[in-house]
Amino acid sequence: MLKYIGKRAMANGLILVAISMITYLIFWALPVNPASISCGTHCTPQKIAANEHLLGLDVPIWVQYGRFVKGLVVGANYADGQVHCSAPSLGYSVPTNTCVTTLLAQKFPVTLSLAIGAFILWMLIGMSMGIVAARYRGRWPDKAANAFVLTGTSLPTFLLGLLLLIGATLAHWIDPITQGLWVAPWSDPIGFFKNFIFAWITLAITSAAIYTRLTRGSVIETSSEDFIRTARAKGVSEWRILLKHNLRTSLAPIISQAGLDFGGLLGGAVITEKVFNLQGLGNVAITAVLQTYDLPILVGTTLIAAAFYLVFNLIVDVAYSFLDPRVRIS
Repeated sequence: MLKYIGKRAMANGLILVAISMITYLIFWALPVNPASISCGTHCTPQKIAANEHLLGLDVPIWVQYGRFVKGLVVGANYADGQVHCSAPSLGYSVPTNTCVTTLLAQKFPVTLSLAIGAFILWMLIGMSMGIVAARYRGRWPDKAANAFVLTGTSLPTFLLGLLLLIGATLAHWIDPITQGLWVAPWSDPIGFFKNFIFAWITLAITSAAIYTRLTRGSVIETSSEDFIRTARAKGVSEWRILLKHNLRTSLAPIISQAGLDFGGLLGGAVITEKVFNLQGLGNVAITAVLQTYDLPILVGTTLIAAAFYLVFNLIVDVAYSFLDPRVRIS
């Protein structure tokens, strides 16, 4: 087990190095000079040159990348030595005048709260409806679940988010002025819940519909296995068969998909964060791409998103071996 995890960790590290290189190359190929954007409307060649030096863009791209790698290991000085960012340093954001690691650490709790709440909600709804639909296959609970699946998978996330935001504002359930401001759950649980509940619902509906269909299909498929027929022949009740025997086997593909989805969600739910004005990783990344062309923030958010996806992919592989005794990892 440990040997397998070690091999995967090394492979994931190489993948992250490749992703960071590709991000640098894409940024370098953009037909936009961040130095000219950061100097305002009255740019001169001298100001652009000075900004290029301040941003570290006056050296070849391989030197820029070498500085980035060095900063990850030992930290680095930026802005002509005026700012020091401790290791692991993801760079220095000139537009925000902040070390990228510090900035992303401030934004991460927002995205983490959004991801965990939405994940719990869609798993509860999706698995519950899927189990009930499979148990009452062909009857009205199954038909209601199919209607929910059709509606949930057809409704765009941004449209659902806007409808919920408008409805909640008109009903005075949320305040549009304070909406999106970070409130710690341990200091103000009610404010935290009000700030995230509609964003959670927005993210959860589509995924809950998908997991309803996935759970229903997996439970129905497992119902035809020999050990299920044996338990039924022994007189075990249908609900006991479903919850004790069927569900454990059915959980394997569901958990596998859930881990990957949660890892991707932690990378930043961009649309939902924008709709509900949540200042998380996705919102920061969009600003860096479309407005400031801030390479350090872009690289940092990309690496965080990729790292979480890879980590949860590994967790899923390990969990799969515990859920399904037939699977062994080596």
